[in-house]
Amino acid sequence: MLTEQVNPRTTGLDQFSTLEIVEAMNAEDATVAGAVRRALPAIARAVDEIVERMRRGGRLIYIGAGTSGRLGVLDAVECLPTFGTEPGQVIGLIAGGEPALTQAVEGAEDRYDGGQHDLEAVNLLPRDTVVGIAASGHTPYVLGALDYANALGALTIAVACNEPAPMLERARIAIPILVGPEILAGSTRLKAGTAQKMVLNMLSTATMVRLGKVYGNLMVDVKVTNQKLSERARRIVSRVAGVDEAEAARLLALTGNEVKTAIVMARLGVSAEEARSLLQAADGMLRRVIG
Repeated sequence: MLTEQVNPRTTGLDQFSTLEIVEAMNAEDATVAGAVRRALPAIARAVDEIVERMRRGGRLIYIGAGTSGRLGVLDAVECLPTFGTEPGQVIGLIAGGEPALTQAVEGAEDRYDGGQHDLEAVNLLPRDTVVGIAASGHTPYVLGALDYANALGALTIAVACNEPAPMLERARIAIPILVGPEILAGSTRLKAGTAQKMVLNMLSTATMVRLGKVYGNLMVDVKVTNQKLSERARRIVSRVAGVDEAEAARLLALTGNEVKTAIVMARLGVSAEEARSLLQAADGMLRRVIG
């Protein structure tokens, strides 16, 4: 497999100076964006299909093992505060479960039936999307998940760094990211992990933009859970509604920190209840309400 090959540019890695080691890593990392760029049409197609299913109540489910699984969990967790998704709307599953987030769970990725078991545990439905993530493209846990999802009629997407690969062949949408051999042979937490993170960033962010959770380039569905996000919410309301931050804070207090609702109240001079009704009628798309 490409991800297991020896990189000819770093065969003397143990003899490099410290500066030479980090220079070599930086040079290899610089190639990752190009590999992702070649997959953009497939990524865009995946986003469009995810959006269509999420509009019908479907969920976005990432599933992987090791580094790949942790990256999926990371992206899923960030969707709630960033985009105000409902709990369980974006899910990250990892072979070995929660303990695998902080330590290796031996053999978990080799259990073909483990992927199906974990999808059954979250009650996978045909309107859901399952994104299998594995640098090798061969991980049995992920293959089992994709096979089960296909049988159920869910949308299946595979992100892998080898081609051909069984995962890419089984998924309805294949996203190959061919970053080549790692500077440390087989250590796919490096370039492959970086590539996977970039792809997941695109899948979730572009999906949420298309679902109306962004106005301009502002996260207008941000969930206020700490001081930093409270200040961000005030700035967003102030900027979009054209009011000072004191007024933005007052409106947010009236709405329970609902940024979109506060903006509609300020722009249209309506109550919080009326603002929510207008947003609901527009499927949450702020631009349809305020232009």
